[in-house]
Amino acid sequence: MTKIKLCGLTRPCDIEAVNALKPEYIGFVFAPGSKRYIDAKAAAGLKKMLHAEIQAVGVFVNEPVEFVAGLLRSGVIDMAQLHGGESETYIAKLKKLSAQPVIKAFRVAKEQDLAAAQNSPADYVLLDSGAGTGRVFDWQLIQKVSRPYFLAGGLTPGNVAESIRLLHPYAVDVSSGIETGGIKDNIKMAQFVSKVRETGPRRL
Repeated sequence: MTKIKLCGLTRPCDIEAVNALKPEYIGFVFAPGSKRYIDAKAAAGLKKMLHAEIQAVGVFVNEPVEFVAGLLRSGVIDMAQLHGGESETYIAKLKKLSAQPVIKAFRVAKEQDLAAAQNSPADYVLLDSGAGTGRVFDWQLIQKVSRPYFLAGGLTPGNVAESIRLLHPYAVDVSSGIETGGIKDNIKMAQFVSKVRETGPRRL
């Protein structure tokens, strides 16, 4: 089955909701410019509440590699997701410092954008329309991507099943699509998870 990442969690009640839904991944956003920003201390508190089967992913934009590695080593997060201009050298250093999985995000506007994603040394790539724009991009562009990827960008309970049937991504990543008024909505979260799980198995 396609895996699920519910991103941008900031409150204890968000953790209570995901503990009941059991997605494979949740996300904490450590980018200061984001409205979903959370600091390391608050994230550590939420991580302690999180069910052990759910992995916490930290989302970063051009943060010092030592800061990211520290959160990985301390167990505040289990994986790092990089949304800035982090180089292959940065990724290699991060993996050496922490030995934890790394996801590198790539903006997809045209087919030529996929070369860097296909060749990235990250463990996974995330394909998006931009940095948290909440907009869907042209899915036809990525139908030939051969490596496992997280699909993001404008996903909602209303369109996620279509995305899985068309693309068979390794995982789907949602944030604004499970919110009402900029706040996580438990009903939308449950609807999103249900739609993913009732849609066909992913491609191996």
